Amino acid sequence: MKIALAQIDTTIGDFSGNVAKIVKASAAAREQGAELALFPELVIPGYPAHDLLERHRFIDQNLSALEEVANFVRGIGVVVGFAERSERAWGKRLYNSAALIDNGKILSIHRKCLLPTYDVFDESRYFDPAESPVVATYKGVKIGITICEDIWNDLEFWPHRKYPLDPTQELVAQGAEIIVNIAASPFTIEKRHLRHEMLKSAAIHHNKPLLFVNSVGGNDELVFDGASRAFGSGGEVIGKAYEFAEDMIVVDTELGRGVIRESVGDNDEAALEALILGTRDYANKIGFKTAILGLSGGIDSALVAAIGVKALGKDNITGVLMPSQYSSRGSVDDALELAANLGIKTLTIPIEPLFNSYLRDLSPLFLGRASDATEENLQARIRGNIIMALSNKFGHLVLTTGNKSELATGYCTLYGDMAGGLAILTDVPKTLVYRLSHTINRKGEVIPPAILTKPPSAELRPGQFDQQTLPPYDLLDEIIDRHVVDGMDGPELIEAGFDPLSIENVLKLIRNSEYKRRQAAPGLKLTSKAFGYGRRIPLAHRWRP
Repeated sequence: MKIALAQIDTTIGDFSGNVAKIVKASAAAREQGAELALFPELVIPGYPAHDLLERHRFIDQNLSALEEVANFVRGIGVVVGFAERSERAWGKRLYNSAALIDNGKILSIHRKCLLPTYDVFDESRYFDPAESPVVATYKGVKIGITICEDIWNDLEFWPHRKYPLDPTQELVAQGAEIIVNIAASPFTIEKRHLRHEMLKSAAIHHNKPLLFVNSVGGNDELVFDGASRAFGSGGEVIGKAYEFAEDMIVVDTELGRGVIRESVGDNDEAALEALILGTRDYANKIGFKTAILGLSGGIDSALVAAIGVKALGKDNITGVLMPSQYSSRGSVDDALELAANLGIKTLTIPIEPLFNSYLRDLSPLFLGRASDATEENLQARIRGNIIMALSNKFGHLVLTTGNKSELATGYCTLYGDMAGGLAILTDVPKTLVYRLSHTINRKGEVIPPAILTKPPSAELRPGQFDQQTLPPYDLLDEIIDRHVVDGMDGPELIEAGFDPLSIENVLKLIRNSEYKRRQAAPGLKLTSKAFGYGRRIPLAHRWRP
């Protein structure tokens, strides 16, 4: 059978827009000779819709949109994800389902069995699980339709499984000749290769062709990378769609061949593409056409500016230089050189007069107390006020520039450099910031060499450098990764060979900065554990391992 994998970028709640994309892609698939077109998980309402799924009218519109797909798509079968109402008197009364549609009729409905409830996933909050999977029959071919997590529980691949049930195994036992997985599987750096190997293993294990279609695009914190693909029964790749772009490929499961697109290069290039796509979709889907950010002459703001240009275009990005008496001439020059390389507009607003005014008015209250972080934070908050004022007046999206290392340790200022609408680098450790900046420069110098080589500094006091307060970033980022991503606490980190004093200091910083992260701008997820709604730590606790 010729089957199309249609990875499209949908918007949550844009039912008419999502249906239009499904209808258009279905027509294109039919023209290319496909008999069946597969679309991603919950493609009709968009994913993840979160508590919108609890609104009756949202579900009604989603069901009406499903009927529209059935009415408009002709000459080809389609499998689409939607939210299905349950008639049961108990439970959540909602299923995460897939409908097989042909010639205006819904031939069969297939419900998700395994509902992930970890990290960013909270599907048990909204859906009931299917009692058992059911094979679909289309044009005489038995197809095992699974939905995302349903295929992530193969005994042959996972040393420890999350669920006792393997829906794929049950579908094969029912005679499925082809395995299909429609998914909304978010991108992470770690998952990029793991997912491929897992799907390949499942194809080999079950000795069946396996077709995987994934969402693409950004929805809030999550970026979906597409990368839909098909495997032959021996695990060979017989079809592969683009990463980080809408695409449709047709695969012939009988002949074992299809379109194979070129992949993005290494993981750093993939991470960069994810940030660009996430930024573009976040702005577009919310309704921003332009963005603004503070340009300090440092590497973080340089990388954010470069990503902003790639996402929204150079004419839609404004960089604001806000030097103080502590800003070096080199930093100002570096920021202007970066802006020239990117071709973006700049504004220069010195903050020294405002800062001195604050110091003058506060000096009677601070009498007898030495200068400390209070005065340093005033500078960051002045800059935050300026950026937000420009945002309010001109309708720009504010891109904050802090990275994961800073957010982890609290090396950032609430209502200052943390103020904004999107924190692009919130899941990008400082060491990765440098790697991505070098990746930006692979095709020609964008970020000036001086920015890449200067010691990191907030320049909030004379002679200030990050490493006066923080451990070296290579050490810091490894501790953060082991603690935040892998869940290792002090004793395990010490057993792993880290210096006890460094561990104590870093974990204390992370613990004490939780309240800041609760108030941070939304960011883009790159790793398996980001600072966002997938990580839930109490603010008020006294537990120490």
